[in-house]
Amino acid sequence: MTVAAALLQTWRTALQQKLRGQLSVNAAGFVRYLYALPTAALLVAGFHAAAGAALPTANARFLLLCALGGLLQIGGTNLLIMAFGYRSFVVGSAYAKTEAVQGAILAFFLLHEALTPLAILGIAVGVGGVLVLSLAGRGLRAGGVLRATLQPAALCGLGAGAAFALTAICVKEANRALGTGGDLEAIVRQAVFALLVTNFLQTLMQGGYLALRERDQLRAAFRTWRSSAWVGTLSACGSACWFTSFALAPVALVRSLGQVEMVFTLLFSRFYLKEKLRRADVIGLVLVVAGVILILWGR
Repeated sequence: MTVAAALLQTWRTALQQKLRGQLSVNAAGFVRYLYALPTAALLVAGFHAAAGAALPTANARFLLLCALGGLLQIGGTNLLIMAFGYRSFVVGSAYAKTEAVQGAILAFFLLHEALTPLAILGIAVGVGGVLVLSLAGRGLRAGGVLRATLQPAALCGLGAGAAFALTAICVKEANRALGTGGDLEAIVRQAVFALLVTNFLQTLMQGGYLALRERDQLRAAFRTWRSSAWVGTLSACGSACWFTSFALAPVALVRSLGQVEMVFTLLFSRFYLKEKLRRADVIGLVLVVAGVILILWGR
């Protein structure tokens, strides 16, 4: 589920990056939720019809967590798109991938999730790979790290990582609010239901903002429906996989394994967006993959 989510998310983000030339930051984020709604609704209807099960009951805690997680994801998505504008698709994604270690720390304190020493080493190696990608050949001297961290792309990317880490925690708790019982099929049904509710609330929140502050961009979001619909479809399918993963495993492990997204990011960057890759990109990629392997062994 996590590897599928990483692939779908990278594909969606690459399409979203191309939309950046036609839409503002908020509108480019908005289409992700607006056009995800039909796909999310179909997933919910399909899973529940196949199982012959009734829809879960949305309690107040569930709705609050969906709204909070949705708001954090909106903020993280906007920051990620801004990071792309300061640097490139690869580097912006690399900074955001620090969500793995941020998620591990937050999950330890908020959810009391513990990790094995090998999994912790895997997270550290993976983050090292992200750092190599982020520094883009500046070297690992303290001054280079500091300068790289204080640049706008880094601040936006790191902020996006923190927002996505907190989103994962809210999603996991929202699934728990629906009840923890049931088999894998029941967990998937709950996850896609949580996705539909979250997408609906996100559409209201960011759509309301556009209606108040960027009406021309709201109209543009509907004009670009041909390309935006693909963004929403991929977003819904990828988020369904993420939501299910968070329900099945610790947040830190899901987000850490999700660093395999950097492999897909580099491929999309080189062959789809036609961005040039450096030797440091390859080194960072190897470290990220090594980190993922250690995490799997340590599980």
